[in-house]
Amino acid sequence: MLLESKSAGRVRRPLTVRVAAWSAAHPWRAIIAWLVLVVVCLGAGSLAGTHNATGEDYRVGEAGVAEAIAADGGLALRPVERVLISARSGSLDMTAATAVAQDVTDRMNRLSEVDSVAPPVRAADGEALVVTVTMKGAELDGKKKVDALLAQTAAVQRAHPDLRVEETGSPSIGKGVDQQRGDDLALSEAITVPVTLVTLLVVFGSVVMAGVPLLLALSSIAAAMGLSMLVSHVVPDAGVGNNVIVLIGLAVGVDYTLFYLKREREERARAGGTLSPEALVEIAAATSGRMIVISGLAVIVSTATLYLASDVIFASLATGTIIVVLVAVISAMTALPALLVLIGRRAERRTAKRSDRRERAGSARVWNAILWPASRHPVITLCVSTLLMIGLALPVLGMQLRVLNKDSHSREVPAMQTYDRLTSAFPELRVTHNVVVRSDPGRAAEVGGALGELNRLTRSDPLFAGHETPRLRTSADGTVSLLELSVPYKLSSSEAQESLTRIRDVYLPDTVGTVPGAEAAVTGDVARDTDYLANQNEKLPLVLGCLLLLTFAMTAIVFRSAVIGLLGVVLNVLSAAAAFGVLTMAFQSELGRSVFGTEATGAIGSRVPLFLLVILFGLSMDYQVFVVSRIREAALLGLPTPKAVLDGLGRSAGVVTSAAIVMVTVFASFVLLHLAEMKQIGFSLATAVLLDAFVIRVMILPSALTLLHKVVWWPSREPLRARLSPRPAVRER
Repeated sequence: MLLESKSAGRVRRPLTVRVAAWSAAHPWRAIIAWLVLVVVCLGAGSLAGTHNATGEDYRVGEAGVAEAIAADGGLALRPVERVLISARSGSLDMTAATAVAQDVTDRMNRLSEVDSVAPPVRAADGEALVVTVTMKGAELDGKKKVDALLAQTAAVQRAHPDLRVEETGSPSIGKGVDQQRGDDLALSEAITVPVTLVTLLVVFGSVVMAGVPLLLALSSIAAAMGLSMLVSHVVPDAGVGNNVIVLIGLAVGVDYTLFYLKREREERARAGGTLSPEALVEIAAATSGRMIVISGLAVIVSTATLYLASDVIFASLATGTIIVVLVAVISAMTALPALLVLIGRRAERRTAKRSDRRERAGSARVWNAILWPASRHPVITLCVSTLLMIGLALPVLGMQLRVLNKDSHSREVPAMQTYDRLTSAFPELRVTHNVVVRSDPGRAAEVGGALGELNRLTRSDPLFAGHETPRLRTSADGTVSLLELSVPYKLSSSEAQESLTRIRDVYLPDTVGTVPGAEAAVTGDVARDTDYLANQNEKLPLVLGCLLLLTFAMTAIVFRSAVIGLLGVVLNVLSAAAAFGVLTMAFQSELGRSVFGTEATGAIGSRVPLFLLVILFGLSMDYQVFVVSRIREAALLGLPTPKAVLDGLGRSAGVVTSAAIVMVTVFASFVLLHLAEMKQIGFSLATAVLLDAFVIRVMILPSALTLLHKVVWWPSREPLRARLSPRPAVRER
């Protein structure tokens, strides 16, 4: 809002207007400065590189305690690869397979990346051999060094073409998934960029004007990627940063520019050619520019609540989102005004003025018809639309959360195809529980005996693949022991989960629990997933509470209305719940398997709901801020609330709809990706934006505001007209 300077007796323009005015007055400097910023961010990021999260960053719950104890004793888990040798058809020639296994062993032992190679093991049916290769270094560092092992496996395959020789393991699977993620991002961009351009061409009718939002969004994404590399040295990257930067950056980058451009065109048409491009930019900066800053701040604040989850993946998601939104806001405040002035030629202004007038006349008729139910029958419209949203939300009561792991990875990754063949031949390699015990050195023998007894108990339990000889390792000082127990069931199966529960609740207390002073904990893939989900559920109330409080506070402060703040929170919750309900229906049914082609059908990724909730609140604030701000402008001019609602929505509905189409296009493209969580996130965001734009903002919001009437602006007592901000000083032609 413009502030009156009492001492100077003149109007002091807000920062958004001053920045826009400078850019408009020095367009080439502003554009060059923006391009330099993008290049510097990318260059600095490339020089600094990305600091990836380490195993320590992922430690959570009892599994994390077990890994810390094992690391202290020098028994930290190492990256493991397995080479599977099988026949291409028919029965396996064991003599030839043994020769191949020896070749693999010899080659692997010569690699500096390899710590040890175990003797080959024959499958129970005699149709496969497996050679286990343990790599040096930390568990998560394996995929950085696995290329050397894969090259040797490929060389063995070429030397023995009659047999099938292939490699799999967490390092090679991780590398394959990363490669697939990169290909997916390229595919997403190839789809969303042209579709977004076509949408913007329809909105603006000009190639130049349509290209501006897209170019600014892409340059913002580039700058954000560079900055994220720098920030990763403070907040480690969990490998998902670039995904969320592209997902959110393209959506909000285009939307922010779209909101600004549409306001500038509206003011241009209203002025009828009497205002200079610089003056039009200043008006847009004072209105839409201010709302962009507020909206961006709302997204940033809501996303920051993810840090409260104390999780490296959520922190990485939050960091990527915050950076790209901040950069998008900066581009809209600096580079966009400069571009608008440069392309504001007189011929284009006349064309734009005529098209804007036709567009406004046609748009007014369309939106008056669409808003007719909410304005004429607000009670019925509110009840029907709210019941619709509640009905869509009901399936969320049956939502099943699961940490998405190897069971949900795309089988197009070659290492995953090998993994399936490996675990089919060697089911005991599907799941491994690692029981870690720390005790006084003098009790090493007693701990070893207790772990031997634990191994004996699991041998008679059908949930485990028993081993006659305990696979037990002890640290050099005798203080830490580690026992490996195998389970022949899939990671996400109920049997694997029950086996973990049985170890923790039954076998450990009856064995190691009887050793005085012994500290025991269980880790492994199942334990990590279980503890991760438990930790997330524990943090959820804190994150949700802060999110609701901040959303209410920001909305109430911006619009000086507790009613608007409360209404915004309720509508955001309703929108998110409906999106989650549709997500549950889609991905927890056979429909998901046939339509979306994901192995994750049957459960929702454990990180999806919390991340979506935070992002949806932020994105919903976009629409809330822009729609309600136009309604408030009309109210400030003296219109009663019901008429102000119609006027504000009539002026903003078109641009909000265009922005929604762009967002839906971007988010829907992620449904085509292979990564199950990104597929679910893209689907949910697209669904939520559709519901928010066409049900919440068109049906529920205007109905509620119409019914609330004068109460809408409570507790403000000062007449709205008295709070009307003067328009910024403009330069007429």
